Amino acid sequence: MPTIMLVDNGSKRADSTLGLRRLAAGLGERVGHRVHAVSLQHADQVPAEELHGTAADTFEPFMRDRLGNGQRAFTLVPLFFGPSGAITRFVPERYEALTRDFGPFDLRIADVLCPLPAGESRLVDILAENVVAARNASMTGENGPVVVVDHGSPSPPVTAVRHWLARELRARLPWTGVILEAAMERRRGAEYDFNGALLADLLRQLASEKPNQTVILGMLFLSPGRHAGLGGDVDAISHDIMRDFPTLRVESSRLVGDHDLIIDILADRLQQAVDQANQVGGAASSEVTRQINPAWRADSCS
Repeated sequence: MPTIMLVDNGSKRADSTLGLRRLAAGLGERVGHRVHAVSLQHADQVPAEELHGTAADTFEPFMRDRLGNGQRAFTLVPLFFGPSGAITRFVPERYEALTRDFGPFDLRIADVLCPLPAGESRLVDILAENVVAARNASMTGENGPVVVVDHGSPSPPVTAVRHWLARELRARLPWTGVILEAAMERRRGAEYDFNGALLADLLRQLASEKPNQTVILGMLFLSPGRHAGLGGDVDAISHDIMRDFPTLRVESSRLVGDHDLIIDILADRLQQAVDQANQVGGAASSEVTRQINPAWRADSCS
């Protein structure tokens, strides 16, 4: 049986690792096998006492420990909406480094949560439910704008996932309203205009145009971190805007990773990886990853 890992990018906030562990435990219970919570980077900087006494696992040390103990087969389930460079570049680079030290081994990578062009309708279900709940919690009854906000990425294929989800969300909401998009981070320059507006800029624009309205943030985040969650950047930006525009209300939805349906999606991605691996059979390990997800080659995304 391969070692199964649920993998995120990692955060210096304990809540992020605890959320990853919760999802890994839920996925493990669903599939009947242990699933390890492993972050690619950063999480090893969180003190163990903030993680119930157990330090976070990060990808390369985790892999070196398992390979050193004779494990040769691994399945990686990405906790990513789209083909982030963390998966398309970082993991293949670490794989090559590990094979130099330990020889060839089998690393199979499941698909992302929202593979395009097909997308994932259950993510739309989650967003719609979360946005409706946030609107109801605002107690205004107003059909104000909805802003789908994510981390932001310099990669067009990753941003395309947010575009797809926002477009699909328009057809799911039980009211007619404006659906906008924003990112928490974007690089400067016209070549990154595909990433859209920064959240702070868009909220100030909306407040200037109509200060007496409620804006719902559709949070396209899986776990708490620097941006999302209590005390994150989204909260700070929202509070600053509402301080400057006292009649504006900004209401954030729940995070996607808090919804029960996310386990269903992850379980399906894991099963698809197992089925595809069985079809590939005995192909060389370095080729298996590319055959499962040929679009994830390191040269395919910027």
